[in-house]
Amino acid sequence: MRTVKTYPEAWPLHTPFVIARGSRTEARVVVVEVEEAGVKGTGEATPYARYGESEALVLKQIATLLPQLQQGLTREALQQALPPGAARNAIDCALWDLAVNQQQQTLWQLSGTAMPSSVVTAQTVSIDTPEAMASSALALWQNGATLLKIKLDNSYITERLMAIRAAVPEATLIVDANESWQAEGLAARCQLLADLQVTMLEQPLAAGEDAALANFIHPLPICADESCHTRDSLPSLRGRYEMVNIKLDKAGGLTEALALAEAAAKMGFEVMLGCMLCTSRAIRAALPLIPQARYADLDGPTWLAVDVEPAIEVQSGKVIITASAAD
Repeated sequence: MRTVKTYPEAWPLHTPFVIARGSRTEARVVVVEVEEAGVKGTGEATPYARYGESEALVLKQIATLLPQLQQGLTREALQQALPPGAARNAIDCALWDLAVNQQQQTLWQLSGTAMPSSVVTAQTVSIDTPEAMASSALALWQNGATLLKIKLDNSYITERLMAIRAAVPEATLIVDANESWQAEGLAARCQLLADLQVTMLEQPLAAGEDAALANFIHPLPICADESCHTRDSLPSLRGRYEMVNIKLDKAGGLTEALALAEAAAKMGFEVMLGCMLCTSRAIRAALPLIPQARYADLDGPTWLAVDVEPAIEVQSGKVIITASAAD
């Protein structure tokens, strides 16, 4: 018989996080703890309003499965018991962590993936004035970050990008529009990005408007984020995107995320590994996907004023795997 605990946490940010759809000053997460015979596994997820999720809804979804979890629900059965999303992710990652601790294996051994010692992660420059964004980009670069993810909305695109590129001429830049652009004018914006040596554009159009990208000639790769959740998303993205952003919260946990990464590779998509605003617990759970990712965007914990006691360190543009994370 298992003991299951679930509870919300709020983690204040040191700086407001601003993207096209709004601003946040704290990361609100839901934690699941599953304990069996004195061995515990922990999972974390971030409810996301964009996908119709709230803290209360995720806690309610988890509560519906408490009897099955207590009786030994497996990861495989979980995939059918809940839809993809934050609730399933929290449980799935808790069950992975439980298995790691029960079998005294690493997460990489259990998932059959290779463990890196560190990985370059994007550091996000959130939306502000062109001058402030350039200053933020320069500060990140001077602190060791070489890959910068530039958040944009539908205004001051040229001004912001030119200011940033002038401030960090050697940095690798990727741009995330978070669904805020329209098909009209997209070609010119893609050319602007290419001229400024931006290496990838993420989700320029609203999910559901992907048809506008069919047969759309563009000079840099375009990545699906809000348009890609699970393997079921992939067929409709072919011929429209070159890359997909995999996040455990969208996929509903590491189990589906690993399957999604494998299916994406077989279909010719490159992979970006992303995250929500979260603690390092959530980043640790996603690390088996690192070997399959062209880009990692795992800077969620760097926005927190204080992080959970980490088994990984996310700082200065790198995720560093500490000894305890390999246990």
